[in-house]
Amino acid sequence: MNTAPSVAIVGGGWAGCAAAVAAAQGGARVTLVEITHTLGGRARRVDIAHPDGAPMPLDNGQHILIGAYTATLAFMRAVGVEPHEALLATPLTLRFADGQGLAVPPWAARWPAPLDALAAMLTARGWRWADRLALLRRSLRWRARGFACAPADTVAQVCAGLPPRVMDELIEPLCVSALNLPAAQASGAVFLRVLRDALFGRGAPGYAPSALLLPRHDLSALGPEPAAQWLRERGHTVQPGRRIEGIERLDDGGWRLSGEGQTARFDRVVWATHPSAAAQALREIAPTWAQAAAALGHTAITTVYALGPRHHPLAAPMLALRGGPAQFVFDRGQLRAADAGVLAFVLSHSEGEREDLQAATLEQAREQLGLTGLIPLRSITERRATFACTPGLTRPPGAVAPDLWAAGDFIDGPYPATIEGAVRSGQAAGLAAAQRR
Repeated sequence: MNTAPSVAIVGGGWAGCAAAVAAAQGGARVTLVEITHTLGGRARRVDIAHPDGAPMPLDNGQHILIGAYTATLAFMRAVGVEPHEALLATPLTLRFADGQGLAVPPWAARWPAPLDALAAMLTARGWRWADRLALLRRSLRWRARGFACAPADTVAQVCAGLPPRVMDELIEPLCVSALNLPAAQASGAVFLRVLRDALFGRGAPGYAPSALLLPRHDLSALGPEPAAQWLRERGHTVQPGRRIEGIERLDDGGWRLSGEGQTARFDRVVWATHPSAAAQALREIAPTWAQAAAALGHTAITTVYALGPRHHPLAAPMLALRGGPAQFVFDRGQLRAADAGVLAFVLSHSEGEREDLQAATLEQAREQLGLTGLIPLRSITERRATFACTPGLTRPPGAVAPDLWAAGDFIDGPYPATIEGAVRSGQAAGLAAAQRR
């Protein structure tokens, strides 16, 4: 007689929550365990105080989604979050404060992909026709070759020969934001896959694949917390604030999880923590897998939050920046009224001390945006925000051992360390764990 398997999900980030929902949808009895009291992992809410003392929910890092994130948007809908309400959708734009840069023109916003992206290339402000045509020709060549390159190629190598303006104002910002590495160090194969899906692929229903989707709510409320509520309403168990300290294979083929003086048996387990924590926990069960997870390098992302004028200090919800340390700035007041005046500066591949980065970012805001007197709210650095997506990188597989899977954006797959990669990995592991045998 087949009975619903009991499945434990260890880790309540986006991958773990996606795994839990997928396993529940597949008929499993699910227990989701998270060490902290805030779900979301490396894309979660952080509560700080406004200078006037009012609570202000922000995020541990400013994120954007794109229309090509089909799995993420479907996951949100499945747990009751309507993307068209929760996200501000804008056509692809990488404009700077002076108005220069690339953006889909209004008259092409409803064109199907890739025509909208091609229109953006041909109308990029401040670019010479030679710059525009060079990017267009290279994009069509990438498409003709199936967006494939040698595994050892860097982004700089696959883009060799493109004009400096194209590299400085498009390729480098896209590369460092998507892969969290400069073009000279990042995987060309993964970068081309991102370009393929974002510019030439298919978007989720109602979205162009290249559309930028900016969160109107904090990241925990965007998916993980609704997922927990969805699970509870269907009789599953969610345990925030609980630490799992050990995992043991049982003679009957199941798994025993232990922590804080408690033990519980499960038929199957999905381990959905940061790769270093997963490697530490699973090194005796699957030493080869753990070695691959532990070998991953990591790069940091810093988000500098500052308070400026309440009435839209920026001309658009998001602007690109030149020269560093920040690559992008977001006017959160244009996303959520309660955040009026709050600016979020994103420093991908950040290096250095947080205080120095904050000071340099505020100076960058003065020089490029004309903003003086910004009040620093908080600067948050995730030291291990993403794995280093270098050429030829070997990433650990999702299958760890019999009835044991891992989930996370670092698991072997086509995407870099993104919410979409985490959700896809979690869904695959959750569905595998739910299968009846």
